[in-house]
Parts: sequence; C-alpha cells; structure tokens
Amino acid sequence: MAAALPARAADPITIGFSMAQSGPLAVNGKSALLAMQIWQEDVNAAGGLLGRPVKLVYYDDQSNPSTVPGIYTKLLDVDKVDLVVSGYATNIVAPAIPVVMQHGKAFIGLFALAANSAFHYPRYVSMTPNGPDAKATISSGFFDAAMAQNPKPQTIAIVGADAEFSKNAMEGARANAKAAGLKVVYDQSYPPTTTDYSPIVRAIQAANPDVVLIASFPLDSAGMVRAFNEVGYMPKLIGGAMVGPQSPAMQMQLGPLLNGFTDFTFWLPTKTMQFPGALEFVKRYQAKAAAAGVDPLGYYIAPWGYADLQVLGQAITDTKSINDAKIAEDFHSATFHTVVGDVKFGKEGEWAVPRVIQTQFHDIAGNGLDQFRDVEKTQTIVTPAAYKTGDLIYPYSKAKAAH
Repeated sequence: MAAALPARAADPITIGFSMAQSGPLAVNGKSALLAMQIWQEDVNAAGGLLGRPVKLVYYDDQSNPSTVPGIYTKLLDVDKVDLVVSGYATNIVAPAIPVVMQHGKAFIGLFALAANSAFHYPRYVSMTPNGPDAKATISSGFFDAAMAQNPKPQTIAIVGADAEFSKNAMEGARANAKAAGLKVVYDQSYPPTTTDYSPIVRAIQAANPDVVLIASFPLDSAGMVRAFNEVGYMPKLIGGAMVGPQSPAMQMQLGPLLNGFTDFTFWLPTKTMQFPGALEFVKRYQAKAAAAGVDPLGYYIAPWGYADLQVLGQAITDTKSINDAKIAEDFHSATFHTVVGDVKFGKEGEWAVPRVIQTQFHDIAGNGLDQFRDVEKTQTIVTPAAYKTGDLIYPYSKAKAAH
C-alpha cells in the first residue's frame, strides 16, 4: 500500500475540453462526457499515467461555436491544463483549432468532418473514421449503395444547412455525384435557424431527383425527416449525411418516420464490428447511463469518447511524457489500440484508412427503445462490404412499405 501513496499524492495530469451539455448537441455531448469519465475512472483505478492520476477539466459550450475560443483560452491560460482535446462535432472543433495552434498544443478532434482542412495543423488528429478524403467519405458509401442498384439512379438533389459540417459534407457529395455520373438537379443550403422544412422538400420534389443527399445536424435532421413524411415525397434513396438519427433519443422521437432512410454512422454492435473491448465498454456505459440521464444505449458517440482518450493515454505512455510535441509525433507514427479498433492517423490527422458505414432504417414500429437495442432488427449496414449485414431495400418506397 505504501508504494501507491506517492502516485496518489502527485499532482494530476489535467486534460481540458469543452463539451455540449446544453443546446441541440447535448444529447451526444452528454453521452461522450460519460464515456470520458469512465476512461478517467479506469485509468485512475489502474494507477494513473506516468504515476499520476488524471483529471478532466471541462466546460459546457452550450452547442454554440462562439463560446469555444473563450473556453479554450481559459483552459490554457487560466486553468493551465496540461493537455487538451476537443468537444463534440465539427462546428465546435473548428473554432478551437486556432487557439490550440497559438499554444502549440496536441489536439484530438471528436467527430469532426475535415476540421483541419483549412488549418493544416500538424499536431491535430481526428477521432472520426473519415480517412484522408474526409469530405467525400462521409457519404461515399451512400453513393456506392445507390450506384449498385439496377437500373442505376440518374439524378440527385444535395441539400443541407449553411454550417461547417453541412458545407463540408455537401462539397464531398458533389464530388461523389460527379464521380458516379449523377446529374445534380437541386443544390441548396438553408439557414441553420430554419424551422419549416416543407417548402424545401416541395422544391426538391419539383426537381424530382432519384436520390436525395441530406447534410444536416440534429434539429434540421428531425425537421427534414418529418417534412418528407408529411409531404409524402418518396425519391428512390434518401439520407446519407444526417447527424441525429444515430441517437436513440431521435430514433424514439421519430419512430416509423425513419423507415427507409439511409444514413452514415461509425460503429454498431453487430457481429461484423465487435472490436476487442467494445461490447464490454458498452455494457459498463449502459449500467451508468440511466443515472447520468444520457443516451441509454451508447452505440453512437460513447465508444468514440472513450477511444479518444485511449489514444491520448497511449501517446502519453508511449512517450513517457506530457510534452505536446512528443505526443503529436506519436499521434502520427503509432498504431493505437482502442475499443473502436486499431487506429493509424494519416494526412491532415485523419484516419489513414476510412471506415464510415451506411445503415438503413427499417421495420421500426412505434417509439419504444428495445427495438433499437438489438440493432439488427431495425438497422442494416449496407456499405462497406467488410461490415455489411444485409442488402439495401430499394427504392425508398419499398422500405417504407416493409413495415
């Protein structure tokens, strides 16, 4: 017992970040935070890092990008944390990068789409499996699924919010459409403050595309799903780059309205994606979720919040230091062993090899949670082939009728 006392008495290694605990991103932000707290418990139970405990220092960014620079300035200049990681989502990660760069800190982006493409910051890595061509990869599987159909679709509409994530995803979708030989018949953004999506859906319907690619954040994702159902418009394939339908809260809220939508996600507890430690982590997370008032299943962001800090923890252990330059160098050279699989980082800090999956919702009946717990009852991974659990139900109208 005496040997353990110096480590406990040592000053903690402090890790600072912002995290959405209120506002529209909070449903995922709270889930990520619980996962990060579980990592902290695990590391400290095992004796900490470098013989020191770890301590998380975090503030609510309120899902508001304008709060982020101030939070990171406080973390670094006032709290003087040892290390920093990002909050959740592209729109929150991007405004943190300039502050982090000014301080020369190593930085991990959590679920950020091509956030470093404008900065080219060499000490940044992304805990999001989009790969080197991140803007295109978020929807490339959606296009692969579309173009595998017979007859192949000919036309596409691209629509999304005028916000960082959506703009990046729409840019990638245009490149994917061009590569697939699809004619773009509608390409518009809407203000993030939009509340009525029916006029947008009717404008898309007037263009009559075979495929509709939607790049949206939670509030507008729900609005678009409702509007397509209310208008009764059924293109042959719909979805692709929508944030929100991955969370049980939205799945239960929308229920059968989601049937037929195809959308990206990054991990599901299917037989094809059972990486070492993943199911054990989810079981522990679920045991704590109810008391914490967060996503009860933890399939979407929770494993990534845990893996995010696994990467940082391994880099600290690899380098035997909390020196940002050494940690960043390790980020770009080591292979990291996490609950979401082995990770190696490449260009711009993105994953060297992408692993975005596209899933289709089907057979959702009512708004109960249990049907989403066993994901294979209501979701099918349709791309990529390595993780596929079934075939796309095509066209969309057939998937709507399947239930």
